[in-house]
Amino acid sequence: MFTGWKYRTVSVVGVILLTVGAVLIANHQLSQALFTSHVPLFNRLEVTTLSGESLYWAVLLSVLAIGGSLVPLYKPQPRRVLDTVFFAQRRVIVGGLALATLGYFKWSHRLPRATLVMTIGALIVAIPAWFVWIHRSPADDPGRTLVVGDDLEQMERITPAIDVPVLGYLYPSVLGASGDSVSVRTVADGGITSGAGVAASGGEGDASALDRLGGLSRLETVLLQYDVDTVVLAFREPDRAEFFGALDVCHRHGIDAKIHREYADSVLVAEDDLEGIVDVDVEPWDPLDHLFKRLFDVTFGVVGLVVFAPVFVLIALAIKLDSPGPALYSQDRTAGFGDTFPVYKFRTMVPEGESAVPSSDGENDRITRVGRVLRRTHLDELPQLWSIFVGDMSVVGPRAAWTEEEVLLEEDAPAWRKRWFVKPGLTGLAQINGAKSTDPEAKLRYDLEYIRKQSPWFDLKIVVRQVCGVLEDVREIVWR
Repeated sequence: MFTGWKYRTVSVVGVILLTVGAVLIANHQLSQALFTSHVPLFNRLEVTTLSGESLYWAVLLSVLAIGGSLVPLYKPQPRRVLDTVFFAQRRVIVGGLALATLGYFKWSHRLPRATLVMTIGALIVAIPAWFVWIHRSPADDPGRTLVVGDDLEQMERITPAIDVPVLGYLYPSVLGASGDSVSVRTVADGGITSGAGVAASGGEGDASALDRLGGLSRLETVLLQYDVDTVVLAFREPDRAEFFGALDVCHRHGIDAKIHREYADSVLVAEDDLEGIVDVDVEPWDPLDHLFKRLFDVTFGVVGLVVFAPVFVLIALAIKLDSPGPALYSQDRTAGFGDTFPVYKFRTMVPEGESAVPSSDGENDRITRVGRVLRRTHLDELPQLWSIFVGDMSVVGPRAAWTEEEVLLEEDAPAWRKRWFVKPGLTGLAQINGAKSTDPEAKLRYDLEYIRKQSPWFDLKIVVRQVCGVLEDVREIVWR
């Protein structure tokens, strides 16, 4: 694996060579003839090859456009393979659009359409493969491992079980010696106690032989600085904010997270791991299933937004005519690993400060007449299709809880945060079985069952059952 400036140099040179090669191959007489005679939509074009100054400008502009669009990938930042592939492909497309735009306004430097399409098509495959290859770990490379946590005793116990070299450890700011525990100085969070980099091998020593690289706030910095491959977590309570915060950072950077089986719950780790240091099941889907799930989410979101566009307009008009206030409102909801994101819904209640509508029993009821219908038919949830499309939510998963409600739910169900291991969904196993936040233990039980059983087929069955339930609610309202 290349690191530091070597990675930057290799990545830039590789992109330049691949771009030049793609343009030259696409500009060849044989490539042009095959493409313009066998590819639909382009089979009416004439064979057009560039030479001399025109070819020089075509190559130069292609290198600048494609190379410039890939600047974020030149940083040696850990990424999951699929993230690298998709990000590189999107950037290549952006570079291709820039070339097409430049050609539209600057005819003399324009790449022929066939040449441009062949070049971008080749680079969409070649450049992601290049970045995946240069970031691979050699078979004989044990990788770089970091121990992160807030429990020194646990660190001492698990460090000998780590059979690869360990860079060091991160620990909260105020430390104290007690009993046989490691004796360390009190250091401000983020401070570094020593200038040394790589410490002793974990399998041959203990936590006291390692260098403290700083406090928990330095986690992301240290991961990037040392190009860490694996993080071993050693937290006293593996269902609290610090634990999930560390998992979130690892997940975003594509870094493996591990924990000792003795300190892990079966929900949090791979089921086939039996002892020793085991993988935290941060991404329970295999890469292909993960791709299918995301494609399903995007397709569901796009189709839903298009099909229900007229319904959006009608509902917004009905809300505005029924009561004063905006048609939409937003709430901060909890996402994976404790992150938050805004959820948009159609307003079903009278805004605060406005007069409530009297209900049938004479008491004030803030739920509007339109709101009752929207809630009963679940149509107030339609704007969440946008959250699914942009990736904040999935179609199926544990329902995202209101951030302020999380604290109350956690009091009734202490293991509530285990739901954070998967992306929240529009519907889920708890919803189709009627479990609500008023019974957090039942809701949590269904959510954890989903985490264990989740698969594309299981998601599809849940969606079908939810759709059938919504149609049944609509039928009851229409025929009542």
